[in-house]
Amino acid sequence: MLAGAPDAPISLDPKGTENLLLPERQFRIIEVLSKADKKVLEVNELSRQLGTDPSALMRDLAELEAKGLIRTSKRYIIKAKLTEEGEKFVKKGFPEERLLKKLLEVGEEVPLSTIFSQSFRERAELSTDEVKIAINHLIRLRAIRIERGSVKLASKEEIEGILARIRSEREGLRKLRDATLSQVDDTVQFFRRRKLIELREKTILEVGLTDKALEMLERGQIRSGIVVTRLTPELIVSGKWRSAIFKKFDLRVDVPTVYPSRKHPYMELLDDIREILASMGFEEVKGPHVELEFWNFDSLFQAQDHPAREIHDTFYLKFPKRGSVSDKDLLERVKRTHENGWITGSKGWGYKWSPEKALKLILRTQTTAVSMRVIYERGEGEYRCFSLDRVFRPETLDPTHSMEFYQLEGIIVGRRVTFRNLLWFFNEFAKKLGLGWVKIKPAYFPFTEPSVEGFIKHPKLGWIEVFPGGMFRPEVLYPLGVKNCNVAAWGIGIDRIAMAMLEIDDIRDLFSQRIDFLREKPVPIIRSLWR
Repeated sequence: MLAGAPDAPISLDPKGTENLLLPERQFRIIEVLSKADKKVLEVNELSRQLGTDPSALMRDLAELEAKGLIRTSKRYIIKAKLTEEGEKFVKKGFPEERLLKKLLEVGEEVPLSTIFSQSFRERAELSTDEVKIAINHLIRLRAIRIERGSVKLASKEEIEGILARIRSEREGLRKLRDATLSQVDDTVQFFRRRKLIELREKTILEVGLTDKALEMLERGQIRSGIVVTRLTPELIVSGKWRSAIFKKFDLRVDVPTVYPSRKHPYMELLDDIREILASMGFEEVKGPHVELEFWNFDSLFQAQDHPAREIHDTFYLKFPKRGSVSDKDLLERVKRTHENGWITGSKGWGYKWSPEKALKLILRTQTTAVSMRVIYERGEGEYRCFSLDRVFRPETLDPTHSMEFYQLEGIIVGRRVTFRNLLWFFNEFAKKLGLGWVKIKPAYFPFTEPSVEGFIKHPKLGWIEVFPGGMFRPEVLYPLGVKNCNVAAWGIGIDRIAMAMLEIDDIRDLFSQRIDFLREKPVPIIRSLWR
C-alpha cells in the first residue's frame, strides 16, 4: 500500500454539510476513477487520461489513500520478449529447419565434412555455430543419426512430421513476441533455455475508489480547491479562503540532499599529494605514455634478457613497432655499459646489446623513464623532480593489482645527496600524509645500490609495500652525463597509499564510477596542508 499523508481540510457550506476540499489534480483522479469500469484503473492508464507521468501521481495517490478515498493493489505479470537470435529464427527459420530442408535436397546420407564446408553452409544460410546447433536438435528429434562420419536421414514421412513440428514451434515463438503471460509453461521454458526469449516480471499498480469516496461523491461532498501556501488579505476579503487548501509545513522533515559536482575522490587526493611535494621543493615533470624500451629499461641498466622485459610484464605496440633516439653517442655509451661496464668500474652484463630491441615501443611500465629523460636533459646540478602519472602492466585484476595504475616517481639530484636523504624523504612524506610509522627493509633493484623497500600498515590488508627506492648506480648516471652528482630515486605505489588513506580495500574502487561512491566517499583531510 502507498504511504499515508495528513488529512485534507474540511469546510462547512452555508447549509452545514461537511465538504472535503482536494487539490485540483487529486480531485481529477477521483473524477476519472468514478467514470472507470468497476471504479478501478491501472496507474499507467490513469496517468494517460490525466496527461501526466505515472511517477508524478505517486504523492497524490499516497495522500488520497491516507484519506481513505482510494485503495491500491499490486498484481504481477510476465512479459516475453524475443532476443535478437529469436527474431532471426522467426524470420529465417530455426537452424535445424534450414539444415533439414537442405539435407533433403542433397540426399539420404551426407558426410559431416560436407555439411561444415563453406559452400554448403552458404547455401543453407547457416553459420558454423548454427550447424552445430542444428545437428544437436535434429538428433534430439530423431530426424538424423551420425554413423562413421556421415549424417543419415530418417524416412521422408518421419521428416515431414518433424518439419511440421518445427514449423509449429516457430509459430509458437512468433506469438511470444511482446506477449503477456499468465504462467511459464514447458514451451516457454524451452525457448528460454535456447536463449530465444527473455522474460521480465512486471508489477502492475491498480487504483480503485473506496465505498467512502463513492458515498461522498454521491452526496457532492468532494470538491476541488486551490492549494495556497500564504494567507493574503485578498483571500480573506474575497472569501476565497473558504474554498482554499492551506498547505501544511512540517519543519521536522529534512530538506532534499543536494549533490553538487565534484572531482573524483582519488583525483582530489592526487592533487593534495602534488601540493605536498611542491611544498617540499619538488617540481612536477611529465613524459609520454608510449615509451621506448631504451628509456624504460636500457638507460636504467636493466639487461635486455631481464624477465620483466618479457611480454608477460610489458605491453608492446604492434604499430608502430619502433621509435628512434637522435643522440647516437648516448646509445653507444649505454651499449658499452651493458656489454663491459664502460668507464663505470662495472663489468656490465657481458652480452651483445641490441639497439633494435632498445628502440621498440611499449606502454611504459614505470615513471622512472621520465626521471631518465630529465637527468639526461638537465645533467648535473641541484634539483628535485617528481612525476605522478599512469603506468601499464599486464597484471591480473584483483583487490591489490591492476593493469593500469598511478605511480609517483621522484629524484633528488645533488653533489651532497646521500642515502640518508632518501630515508629522510620517506619518513617526512609519510608524516605529512598522516600514514604513521614506515617500516624499512633492504631490497634489490638492477639500477640502484643501496636499495630499500618501505612498508605502511593498512587496517585490513596489513603491511603493504609503497616506498621502493635507492641511489642510482654509476651504470645509470655515467651514460646520461652525470659523474659528479648523486641521485636518490624513489617510485611509490600511490594507489596503495590512496587505498590506506581512503579506507578502501579494493584497488578497483579507486576508479569507481558508482554514484554512491562518488557522493559519499570523503577525501581525507591532510593536516600538513592546513598548518
